[in-house]
Amino acid sequence: MPPLRFLLTVTTLVGLLHYYIGSRLINHLPWAEWAQWTGWVFLIISALLQPTAFLTRGFRSAFLRDAMSWIAMTVMGVFSSLLVFTLLRDIFLLLTAGLDALHVLQADFAALEKDSALFVISAALLISISGFFNARRLASVVKVKVPMRNLPASLHGFRIVQISDIHVGPTIKHGYLSRIVNRVNSLEADLIAITGDLVDGRVSDLSAHTQPLAGLNARHGSFFVTGNHEYYSGALDWIQELKRLDINVLLNEHVQLSHDGATLVLAGITDYTAGSFYADHDSDPHAAIAGAPEHVPKILLAHQPRSAQAAKEAGFDLQLSGHTHGGQFWPWKYFVPLQQPYVAGLHRLKDLWVYVNRGTGYWGPPNRFGSPSEITCLTLVPAND
Repeated sequence: MPPLRFLLTVTTLVGLLHYYIGSRLINHLPWAEWAQWTGWVFLIISALLQPTAFLTRGFRSAFLRDAMSWIAMTVMGVFSSLLVFTLLRDIFLLLTAGLDALHVLQADFAALEKDSALFVISAALLISISGFFNARRLASVVKVKVPMRNLPASLHGFRIVQISDIHVGPTIKHGYLSRIVNRVNSLEADLIAITGDLVDGRVSDLSAHTQPLAGLNARHGSFFVTGNHEYYSGALDWIQELKRLDINVLLNEHVQLSHDGATLVLAGITDYTAGSFYADHDSDPHAAIAGAPEHVPKILLAHQPRSAQAAKEAGFDLQLSGHTHGGQFWPWKYFVPLQQPYVAGLHRLKDLWVYVNRGTGYWGPPNRFGSPSEITCLTLVPAND
């Protein structure tokens, strides 16, 4: 579909969804006429801003690009919550009408429509305001113990700090990333893992804002694997930029780390979708582990959790992933399983442990509600079984 036609299609669909929200809510609100008109004006502006959010990269002015992104993305979060709660409200009203028709209950529909419309507006605003502050605060440290089979004694307590899905871009800049780096360094990691979707934009626009990564400090260094957003943003350039920042980039390959006389294999694969961007970037856990010594712990960095099945077959013991954001804000975490096997936290796939980081930043709307951002501190411990 040509870009202009696609843009018109999206704009039309978004406009219709905004009209649906307005028609189902505004007429039922006990507001003065001017307040109802204000509601319609907001919906019209929101409908126009949604496609604008994805066009801001073409703006020459960095100030205008960032300002429009902030406004459009924030409004997008409000629209998302309004749409979800309006749909839920209509389902509730439909069920109530059915029960009333069956004489199971008697309902005052005028009052119910008014009260439920007010509830939708209030809930959407609460999620948007609370979610904004949760998104902008520094990610909390989540401590996780991972039981590993046949773990050498010298690797007991080996500490990996994982960050993921920061999305440095229009609304996440140098200061936000600097705070993350300082918190990571305070954890005194043996190894730092960055599991993709670090950026949303070109090297030429964001290199000054990713500079704090050069300050990451761990005994065995920092390692990075690509996420899908790196490929939207010029992955080849970002790979070189990260190497310049002294970040080790793993592209379907592994390294052997020597830790107090024990060996640990750390591998990394390209994003699950990378092959659709560059043929030689096709994600391959088997290639990543090829030539690795047997009977040593093997850890895989893979942006998307759905790489887990192939990682298990390749013989890895632990996979660290991100991508899902834990759903980022309610209720989207309930839709993540449509694409990914795991949403967040520690899971087991036979002999493979999979940990999914909820994201250290956010994407799109500056909104995190019910799925807080995290910096994960994983400690390897011997398995009891």
